[in-house]
Amino acid sequence: MNGLKHIWKKVSLKQYILYTSLLLCFTASIIFVNHNYSFYDHPIAEVIETNIVDQTEKNDIYNNQDYLFTQHIIATLKNGEDKGQLIHLKNQYSSSGAYDQAYKVGNKLFVSINTDTQEHTYLTGTIDDVKRDMYVVFTAWVFIFILLIVGKKQGFTSIITLVINAVLLSYALDIYLHTSNISLLLICSISAILFTVISLLFVNGFNEKTYAAIVATLLGTFLSLLITYFVMVITSENGLRYEGMPFLTEHPQMLFLAGILVGSLGAVMDVAITMSSSIFSLYEKNPAISIKALKESGLAIGRDIMGTMTNILFFVYISGSIPMLLLYFKNNSPLGPTLSFHLSIEMARALAGGIGIVLTIPLGLYAAIYFINKKRARL
Repeated sequence: MNGLKHIWKKVSLKQYILYTSLLLCFTASIIFVNHNYSFYDHPIAEVIETNIVDQTEKNDIYNNQDYLFTQHIIATLKNGEDKGQLIHLKNQYSSSGAYDQAYKVGNKLFVSINTDTQEHTYLTGTIDDVKRDMYVVFTAWVFIFILLIVGKKQGFTSIITLVINAVLLSYALDIYLHTSNISLLLICSISAILFTVISLLFVNGFNEKTYAAIVATLLGTFLSLLITYFVMVITSENGLRYEGMPFLTEHPQMLFLAGILVGSLGAVMDVAITMSSSIFSLYEKNPAISIKALKESGLAIGRDIMGTMTNILFFVYISGSIPMLLLYFKNNSPLGPTLSFHLSIEMARALAGGIGIVLTIPLGLYAAIYFINKKRARL
């Protein structure tokens, strides 16, 4: 009890108000997403009963075994003109769950109601999707709480910058969709500059350390993009399988380059601020430290983070292709064509981001030293 009282005394009034406000917002948002059916135009139904009415064993030519199930579902409509009525649904799914899933009591589903009810005395329909906003909101709050507990004030500013960047990205994409004469790459380039400046200034403030990180981030990102474009030109883009990109409509090269620009920005920014913070920390602890010592220390730090950051990019890009790779390999698809079709784009993105990371290490080092020299000159 004495320990709890000691901790409570350390909590200031502002912190108490903040924590209480966050808890209230969390509770209100969870209650809202569990009762926001009227805000949707699409009919929503809550599952109240499920029964498996059929089960079939399937074997393909490669002896892959799977089971197909037919599930009969009774659900209650939660919005629309038929609110409160029961609806009967049929769901077919497999045990492998590659493109389908089983539903259970309590699941909330977006459904389409059949207008032809002459054959039935009850409503019937088809399942369109699962209502997942509750899980999204809950996960977002877990992220926010962890960020605030670990980062405190900087965590709070990180949340603000994340929201601002999300709004900027949404606005930028909206401009592209409604303006056919502006290049997506140009829009993403302007957005990347804004993302970098806003994120670093909000989190680290207006100081030389932040300015060095901004310079290194922008130079590293755009140099890696330029190198990627140069390689694409001299190789005539051989080996890049754009048809593997999902939902591809037009201008695959532009979409690919825009994806590289935005995708590698986060990793490059992380390296830039790490280099800048490390060099300035060494200088602040020993203002008389020589430039040679700063360079040697900075390069040692860069070598330590280079491997981990490039591995992070590799795993981030490759992980999304694992389900499709397993599906193809399970059906005896040849190794070479499968990897070429599903991994060529992801590998190219990882390599481009890796180039940006490696370039940012010396760029961040020399940018920090430049601002340190300017700071020394003013003293």
